[in-house]
Amino acid sequence: MNDEVNLLCELAKVSKSGYYRWLKIADLPDPDKEDYQLINQIFEKGKKKLGYRAVTMKLPKDRKMNHKKVARIMTKFGLKAKIRRKNPYKEIMKKTQEHRTCENLLNRQFNQLVPFRILCTDITYIWFNGRFVYLSAIKDIASGEIVAWSVSCHIDMELVFQTIEGLKIYAKEMSLNLNNLMLHSDQGFQYTSPQYIELIKHFGIRQSMSRKGNCIDNSPMESFWGHFKDEVEFHSCKTFQELRQVIAEYIHYFNNERPQWDLKKMTPVEYRNHLLICC
Repeated sequence: MNDEVNLLCELAKVSKSGYYRWLKIADLPDPDKEDYQLINQIFEKGKKKLGYRAVTMKLPKDRKMNHKKVARIMTKFGLKAKIRRKNPYKEIMKKTQEHRTCENLLNRQFNQLVPFRILCTDITYIWFNGRFVYLSAIKDIASGEIVAWSVSCHIDMELVFQTIEGLKIYAKEMSLNLNNLMLHSDQGFQYTSPQYIELIKHFGIRQSMSRKGNCIDNSPMESFWGHFKDEVEFHSCKTFQELRQVIAEYIHYFNNERPQWDLKKMTPVEYRNHLLICC
């Protein structure tokens, strides 16, 4: 046995004393094991799509950990969240002479502290039953809340009109005024159309647009679409009505149950109410 140890140490180019020191601690339990088991349980429940911040916020109150420790343990045990992919289907639409663009009034001023003053809107594509379905939404930049949305099998003006109708309903329920509100979008043909521009003007809403082909100018909406497509499972939906119900449930969850690191670990609705008190 001694000769075998000598041979192995020689092959591994380590000293015998070093080998025996390692042997004493080799069977000790990993001090991170229990924390890893809890973190992994949350990670698996989140379909392996949660980063260290999201995992930290979902820890039970009696097992709270510093986010740096959570990040270290996730790295140590290879718990790597799936990275969102860019949407390869989005196209830049050609506009006719009657379509007009607007100035970028928002100018990436995303750190807003007053709810329902500056909103952003966009349309995303969902592959469903062998075809695209289109989801339009409006997000409050200050609170992160989705305040209106509409889904359709057709990417037409009615889609954005229905979304604005949802915004009107939200404003009425919250006793808010649309006048002088800013609504930011990209330069999609729906938002540059004379009908949309006239509708926005009718309600006294100020219109702002991203620069051409610059999605970062509307990054609050891009961020939401990324989380939406990461976290929503569409494959179980058989009908358009089922798909619409899944979307409605997720938006309710996003607004009311999903805490966000950048919102002081509050949900958008909680953060909106927090900002209203501060204002």
